[in-house]
Formats: sequence, C-alpha cells, structure tokens
Amino acid sequence: MLERYSRQILFSPVGEKGQEKIRSKHVLMIGAGALGSGNGEILTRAGVGRLTIVDRDYVEASNLQRQILYSEADAAEKMPKAAAAERRLKAVNSDVDVRGIIADATAELMEELVEDVDLIIDATDNFETRMMINDIAQKYNIPWVFGACVGSFGMSFTIIPGKTPCLNCILKSLPLQGLTCDTVGIIAPAVQMVAVHQSAEALKILVEDWDAVRPAFVSFDLWRNQYTSIKMTRAKDEGCLSCGTDRTYPYLDVENQSKSTVLCGRDTVQIRPPRKQEIDLQNLGVQLRALNYEVKGNPYLLSVETKDNRLVIFRDGRALIHGTKDMALARSIYQKILG
Repeated sequence: MLERYSRQILFSPVGEKGQEKIRSKHVLMIGAGALGSGNGEILTRAGVGRLTIVDRDYVEASNLQRQILYSEADAAEKMPKAAAAERRLKAVNSDVDVRGIIADATAELMEELVEDVDLIIDATDNFETRMMINDIAQKYNIPWVFGACVGSFGMSFTIIPGKTPCLNCILKSLPLQGLTCDTVGIIAPAVQMVAVHQSAEALKILVEDWDAVRPAFVSFDLWRNQYTSIKMTRAKDEGCLSCGTDRTYPYLDVENQSKSTVLCGRDTVQIRPPRKQEIDLQNLGVQLRALNYEVKGNPYLLSVETKDNRLVIFRDGRALIHGTKDMALARSIYQKILG
C-alpha cells in the first residue's frame, strides 16, 4: 500500500512516519452532506485508519450539485447519506475502515462514539450541533475542525482543547449567526474551499505536526475575491462554560437540545422522539398503505405522502416532515402517523 500513498509520503511533513500515524488514527465526522463529502473523500484517499460518519439525512436531487460522493441513483433511491457515503468511500479505498451511522448527532450518541476518536470534523449545517461538538471536544480533550459555508462565503477554524479558544468563546467575538439556516444558495467551489481548509488542518493533526496547525480563523468570499485571516488567541475566555476554569458543558444538557428542528435552507422540520426506539418499517408501511397513503421505501426509511406534506420516517423513530417550517404543524403530522 505504500505505492498508493507514495506522493503523500514524498511530502516531507508527512513522510513514512506521518503516513503510519494517519493510518493509526480514528476520525469522527458529523455530517455527510457537502462538507462531509469533500472531507470524507480527501481523508479516505489519504489513508486514515478509521472514519466514522454520522448523518441524519438522505440524498436528494438538489444535493448533487455540490455533494460529490453521491449519484443520481442515490437520489432516486433516497439513500441515507451515511449509508451512501460508506458504500462510496469503501469503493474508493478498501484499506480504510469506514462506518456510516444513520442517526441524528445527539450529545448522547457522540458521547458513545468518542472513546477512541483522535479528531472530529464538523460537517454539519447548524450551530446547535456544532455547539454540542464543541462541548464534547472540550470534555474529552479531542481536537476538532469547524467549517461552514453559504453562497460564495466560507469559514473555518481549528480548535485544540486547552490551547485555542473554543467555538463558544468565538461566538462572543464574531457574528456567525444566520449563516446556516434559510440560505441564499450555495456554489460548489465555496464548499470545496472550506473542505480543503478543514482536511488540510486534519492532516496536520493526524501526523501530529502541531506547530503547523493554523492559529487563525479564516473566512473568504470567492465571488467577491475576499480572504480574511484573524488570529483568535485573545478570544479565549477563562470564564467560558465550555472551556474555561469552571466549565459545565452547557450544550450537552438535554434542556439545551431541541426535539424539533427546522432543517437548513429547506421547508422541512425534523422531529426527534425523546427516547430511543426501533420501528418496524415493513409493518408500518403495510399499515399506512391500508389507510390509502402513498408509501415508498427502502431498508432504511419510509417515504409517506399526505395531502400537503411528505414524511420520511427512519428506523429510530425520527422523521422529516417536508413542506413546512411550522414545528407545531410538523408535530401534529408526526403524531397522526406515529402516535
């Protein structure tokens, strides 16, 4: 396999020792959409030892413009992104242990997954999840790489617990809100630029070249030809509840986690049940067809058409209600179908 990575090994900051380190490491990636596609492919081709991918969504035609792991067949089949990403990345590099998990990235799930994780990649689309990632990373002393993009704008920052400010610190210094929901569109180069920044930082961390890790928060607008790099050392807050001296990890508290979420840039509400469950999708499909609902599905989910909305129901009881941003309406539709 050294021939496979020969050009990467020739790069002196990596070398053979660095390649061995990359192969020994475990990366947890939260999200398998646009940023997840870019980061996942780069890290898989680089030969990371293990890659665990968590994603709650499925592939749609509108994803294909920028989410490079997926095909028209994936969209037609409404394949869960975690499953489609696992299949694609295993085909790219069978030397990498890739595991896709079809689930919402809750604090509880992340706590179950981080035991032997060396790095977390943020490839999600909302700050609620990012703040949970931030607290998980601080609690378990795991480096993570933040990334976000919208339109032609993107940004990234590498967070090293105990050394850099955390995301909770930065939010007090930078106006990041409003960049992940109700988007005004996105162009693929902005996605790829953020993914490149993230994966480059990831490789530095995986080979343990800590001096090379970028200390600055970077942002750019590719359409307007703007690029900004801001050193964030002074943003570190010793009173921060996520990384300060008296930390409480507030975003891991269940009271700070919503059960209903409007998905970024879409007329879609996600409903997450308060307790874990396992739904018999085949039996549910039979019952709903008997009630004259139009039902389609695969082993991972059911798609149910109502008069004005469409539900996509996953085995863990989670559902996406398309055609609305009204959480109350979404909950009533959910309860009508699932009780």
